[in-house]
Amino acid sequence: MQKVAFTYEIPEIAEKKLKEAGFELWINKEDRTLTHDEIIELAKNNDALITLLSDKIDKEVIDAGKGKLKVISNYAVGYNNIDVESAKEAGIFVTNTPGVLSDATADLAWALLFAVARKIVESDKFVREGNFVGWRPKLFLGYDIKGKTLGIIGMGRIGKEMAKRAKGFEMNVLYYKRNRLSEIEEKELGVKYASLEEIVKNSDYISLHTPLTDETYHLLDEKEFSMMKPNVIIINTARGPVINEKVLIKYLKERKIAGAGLDVYEEEPKIPQELLELDNVVLTPHTGSATFETRDKMAEMVADNVIAALKGEVPPNNVY
Repeated sequence: MQKVAFTYEIPEIAEKKLKEAGFELWINKEDRTLTHDEIIELAKNNDALITLLSDKIDKEVIDAGKGKLKVISNYAVGYNNIDVESAKEAGIFVTNTPGVLSDATADLAWALLFAVARKIVESDKFVREGNFVGWRPKLFLGYDIKGKTLGIIGMGRIGKEMAKRAKGFEMNVLYYKRNRLSEIEEKELGVKYASLEEIVKNSDYISLHTPLTDETYHLLDEKEFSMMKPNVIIINTARGPVINEKVLIKYLKERKIAGAGLDVYEEEPKIPQELLELDNVVLTPHTGSATFETRDKMAEMVADNVIAALKGEVPPNNVY
């Protein structure tokens, strides 16, 4: 009987599908990330691994799985935690869960944008602490959204969903992408292509939706921050290292930018104490895809990828 190991418990639909397909399952039921050595042992002894972004699947893990492991099914759209080239060389499939989390992640990006622009978290705390004694003309002044300029960095599935939502607020949407969209798609989405420099100079809101690659590491750094408007708000639901976190903290502390909404962090799950102490930033715990419907769909895709691979087929979401 072929064996499938889960490095962490995910929605039950995956377990159900894999059991029905006749596989033997091992699931980490503890509320902790497995150690590197534990993952190596799982790679040695299982035909499939179901992993999370927090699992480091490097060459050592892949070498341990050679001859036994057939697929690494990542429970995420991203897969920068996996050494894909080593897996490809070893003949091990690497799969992800694209598409299904686009709406949920775009929704969270908008929620963060609203929360920062209108100071929702600060206001909530203010009320709960008993400080609200009546309406005041300058109490928690925020920023308008309608008619403002939104810069979207990365125009894949999630970036496009972000642009669609911006239409309802009559925003001027600029986007930056390595490969420009067609004129037809730009017109349908109501977006204008711009350079990264144009976006950081002209945007009132900047939302990041790019994968983490060598090219996008610290895409927003000192040079880019120095060109931004003082009232700009930055939203990141992509990957933490796309922003130089130290520079972001400096600009937030010195009030050289208005605020930020972050769902991801440079050394996740570690978050700098300075960031935690700032009141012009809203922080969420990497919950971009965290809706019941989306996480169930992701679990189903993970199982389908494993089933296909263990049948000797190319999985539907193989990344190479």
